Amino acid sequence: MITLIAAAGQNNALGKDNQLVWHLPNDFKRFKQITSGHYIIMGRKTFESFPKPLPNRTHIIITRQKNYTAEGCLVVNSIEKAIEIAPKEEEIFIIGGAQIYTQSIDLADKIELTRVHANPEADAFFPEIDLQNWKLTFEEKHFKDEKHNFDFDFLTYTKK
Repeated sequence: MITLIAAAGQNNALGKDNQLVWHLPNDFKRFKQITSGHYIIMGRKTFESFPKPLPNRTHIIITRQKNYTAEGCLVVNSIEKAIEIAPKEEEIFIIGGAQIYTQSIDLADKIELTRVHANPEADAFFPEIDLQNWKLTFEEKHFKDEKHNFDFDFLTYTKK
């Protein structure tokens, strides 16, 4: 099973200047809970935005750079190759960035989306979710508080 996991604004904003445009601790906790112990696929820029590889996950990095290496990570040159080298019997998670989401949305079986109730300025966007192809199967509302500057919803979409 291939799952896209992301946090996106109402305008599908993901980030700006290779950084997230919000800080939502409960979203980070959910991301960690869902992806721990699994393979995660990401673009090079997304990987390089982390201070270090995320613990308890196998990283597959997609890049066009020929000799790119990252200690403890697998490196490939296409989304197809990334999916091919991940175990078939496991759920794999595609964690960004925008180009990787766009290339893989048609290959995905599920989307775990944190919909942030904001329209921030951004230069990276999540692809539009076509409700002809996707069904909302889970929704959990969260309201802004002392740790969260925005209301947000945890949403799960499954391919129809």
